[in-house]
Amino acid sequence: MSSFNPSAPPMPNPSSSSSSYNSSNYNSNPSNYNPNYSYPEPAQSYHVNHQSYPTPNPTSTLLPYGGGGGGGGAPGYGYSPFPPGTDPEIIRSFQMVDRDNSGFIDDSELQNALSSSYHRFRLSTIRLLIFLFKNPTELSMKIRPGEFAALWSCLGQWRAIFERFDRDRSGKIDLEELRDALYSLGYAVPPSVLQLLISRYDNGGGQRVRLDFDSFVECGMVVKGLTEKFKEKDSNYTGSATITYDDFMTMVLPYLVTYN
Repeated sequence: MSSFNPSAPPMPNPSSSSSSYNSSNYNSNPSNYNPNYSYPEPAQSYHVNHQSYPTPNPTSTLLPYGGGGGGGGAPGYGYSPFPPGTDPEIIRSFQMVDRDNSGFIDDSELQNALSSSYHRFRLSTIRLLIFLFKNPTELSMKIRPGEFAALWSCLGQWRAIFERFDRDRSGKIDLEELRDALYSLGYAVPPSVLQLLISRYDNGGGQRVRLDFDSFVECGMVVKGLTEKFKEKDSNYTGSATITYDDFMTMVLPYLVTYN
């Protein structure tokens, strides 16, 4: 039996300069977690469903995840690969690295594309992002334009969260700030799990571990992805689920393989 209980209050409104969020509301004692389990609502502004793919245009015989006709088309492509209304900067960033106009980009190409507007993510982070955003039926570790647009948008929202909780504007967040940032997203992660997450970035020098944006994205995406996988098994939203060995391995191993 596997049990996890990250209940949290409603997520903040990104359009508001103030927030009702108060880190003192976070109870760090895992024995006092609310037994009435509440998963983060996907409809909330900061909760991006990163495996939600553009609906295929039923009249199109081109890429199955081309995002439909009428929007985002660009010179050099024989199709309209981006969802309608896609920011031109996103389209340009994709085209700059998709030099063969294949409609797919791999890990090194995605790393270069994101470097222009975010920063140069580590390949381990890039591979995790591809795993989470790509069409799950796609065997290769590549993403299409619609998936790239969703990934770009998600990173923008996670960047806003990171900057909000980087209170000293150092460009890094510590364990407590990571806890508060994840909590604002709807994930009340137990202290033991937080410590396990952040231990990956401990260089053994005895100093307090602090995460840059790259590491924050890694931690956050692992928490988000595994929580969503667990939700699939917890159909009654009780915070508990019975998982077979095969299901457990299938759930966890992809994160370990792409994350390392």
